[in-house]
Amino acid sequence: MSEEVVKYPDVLPILPLRGVVVYPQTAMPLTIGQPRSIKVVDDVSSGDRLIGLVAARNPELENPGPADLYTHGTIAVVHRLFRAPDNTLRLLVQGLVRFRLGEFIQQEPYLKAKIELAPEHVETGLEIDALARNARDQFEHIAEMSPSIPKELVMSITTLEDPLQTVYTIANFQRIEFQDAQQLLELDSTQEKLHKLVGLLVREAEVLQLGQKIQNQARSEIEKVQRDYFLREQLKAIQKELGEKDEQTVEMEEFRQKIEAAKMPEEAEKQAKHELDRLSRLPTAAAEYGVIRTYLDWLVTLPWSQGTTDNLDIAHARKILDQDHYGLEDVKERILEFLAIRKLRLERKDEEQAPSKDLIRREREGVILCFVGPPGVGKTSLGQSIARAMERKFIRISLGGMRDEAEIRGHRRTYIGAMPGRVLQALRRIESHNPVFMLDEVDKLVFDFHGDPASALLEVLDPEQNVEFRDNYLEVAYDLSQVFFITTANTLETVPTPLLDRMEVIHLSGYTENEKIAIAKGYLVPREVRENGLHPEEVKFTRKALSTIINQYTRESGVRNLERTIGSVCRKIGTRIAEDKKGPPSVTPKVLKELLGHPIFLATEEINVRTSIPGVAPGLAWTPFGGDVLFIEATRMPGSKGFQLTGSLGNVMQESAKAALSYVRSRAEDLGLDKDFFDKTDIHMHIPSGAQPKDGPSAGVTMATSLVSLISGRSVKKGVGMTGEITLRGQVLPVGGIKEKMLAAHRAGLKTVILPKRNAL
Repeated sequence: MSEEVVKYPDVLPILPLRGVVVYPQTAMPLTIGQPRSIKVVDDVSSGDRLIGLVAARNPELENPGPADLYTHGTIAVVHRLFRAPDNTLRLLVQGLVRFRLGEFIQQEPYLKAKIELAPEHVETGLEIDALARNARDQFEHIAEMSPSIPKELVMSITTLEDPLQTVYTIANFQRIEFQDAQQLLELDSTQEKLHKLVGLLVREAEVLQLGQKIQNQARSEIEKVQRDYFLREQLKAIQKELGEKDEQTVEMEEFRQKIEAAKMPEEAEKQAKHELDRLSRLPTAAAEYGVIRTYLDWLVTLPWSQGTTDNLDIAHARKILDQDHYGLEDVKERILEFLAIRKLRLERKDEEQAPSKDLIRREREGVILCFVGPPGVGKTSLGQSIARAMERKFIRISLGGMRDEAEIRGHRRTYIGAMPGRVLQALRRIESHNPVFMLDEVDKLVFDFHGDPASALLEVLDPEQNVEFRDNYLEVAYDLSQVFFITTANTLETVPTPLLDRMEVIHLSGYTENEKIAIAKGYLVPREVRENGLHPEEVKFTRKALSTIINQYTRESGVRNLERTIGSVCRKIGTRIAEDKKGPPSVTPKVLKELLGHPIFLATEEINVRTSIPGVAPGLAWTPFGGDVLFIEATRMPGSKGFQLTGSLGNVMQESAKAALSYVRSRAEDLGLDKDFFDKTDIHMHIPSGAQPKDGPSAGVTMATSLVSLISGRSVKKGVGMTGEITLRGQVLPVGGIKEKMLAAHRAGLKTVILPKRNAL
């Protein structure tokens, strides 16, 4: 049935193909199941067996119509036909010639259309021969990388000489995208077909080469793992013959010895042995081997039973505390009480005692203190002194800015890089289960979407619960009851109430001038002299010089700025000595002015100048950084009953000012004030340092005094400060922070302080 002798009809039944292209001069097996397709094949099989095969543009269409077909197809003859049990037809077709679709003359029960033969243009010459040979070589190269292509097929293709048959045969057996396959059929020029085919074959070869490279890399990795495994097994066998232990066995034995030596509680020891059994059954190359090994390492290195013995000598402890810190009697007494009670319990533990009737609550052993005070009063250094007095180890972690509860409790082992929280990390680092543990800046914890670290601290700082503290990483109970916990804070306002309830709060107020002088002489000056490379005889501060630094160059509750200023004086004297100049024999107020320049604070001069004007009254305020002097200023202007408040005041302070005004107006006659003053005058009250927020009721008395001074035209007595909350009835209520306020008044040079009577000691 060659093209020369066969007369092809002008009208042919059309069989739409889905996702496949049949080429001339090639055989192709097809499977059809659509009733319309089965009908057309049955009719063709009973006739001349010629059929038109045309690919549908969209392979997903069930019954493509005339508009859904490509314009070019192949006339084919049906050679074999097999009817399968699932009602589908299996047939083998032989492509003959290419045709172009014309007008469709029938659509039911199947498609029929006029056709026009479209023979390809076959060029000749060296270029076409080279392209055909290149295509055959590329296919042979692909076959070498694809075991699924039989060698017989490759040999038959390499013997082809016809360029057009070469194109169609290779395209029939090579995996090609559907659109590219249809384009190969539609191209008229054999040379263009070869160009297109060679490009597709080159791309396919590159894809196969890349896949082969990936496979080789994966195979080499697997071979390396297998090689390592076999070598390890051989090494084990050799070591066994020599009577030696392999590395893993040695490590397992070391862990067993460490578990026994750690003296863990029963739960922790059971967990450690369970994990060790798991580890011994795993190959060292396993990913989980490292995770379990790290976990066991944490378990055996935690100080389960390691600790220090407390020195319970009360006299020794008192001596150490007095030696390290001046004053702070409340804190020292509390530490001595703890040591005394601990000493009594140890001495009397062998005595017979009636058993406790409380079967729920256990006897608490630990202590949790919270030092609250302004910066620089010695909260952190006091923790170190306590550890030295008790002869315990000291560890400190800062909680400032901590925002993740996992920092306290640790991460679960399911996470990559998981580790215990900072509490257990610190205990492991200090190698003691009963240190003095300082949690610094507990008031500066951060609460956000990461979690609430303060809530995680509830278990750590609760004597009822911390005997069984469970870290997320360890998953076993760890006893924190022997740890002496100390937290520090500048203010209690930001500490959550449940956390505050678990701690014994000890307030550390600011220092008086005499205390600061004693601290400077006993601690600060010797340290600064030593740190700046000077000899004690080269720098001598007189008492007046230290008093001048305290009152005129530093105004603070603590002693940090005082230490910096003393250090500055020492450095300047050291510079003179280094330049071979003679330093001053002693540091006096006059020498201070030469070294430090003009004083920053002018003692009581500022207060006297500001209060010399009617309407200004000095009040006393409490801040997280100690006490401070607060000026209340009031002025008047023509108007009608206006009352304005400025100075970044909070709601409570604004209400306090209005209450003070109402009280003054209601008692105007008793106070000797003009009754008509309020009807024709506006009042503006301002509290300076406007950028700093202020709030609280304790300035009520000062505001009332400022208003009376303004209206009466009499200035407030010099050297007088005051504090107290005032009611509408004129009662003065007690306020807090009295010690800090008194120290602030003393620093500012006030001679008289008016306090609520109920604050009297």
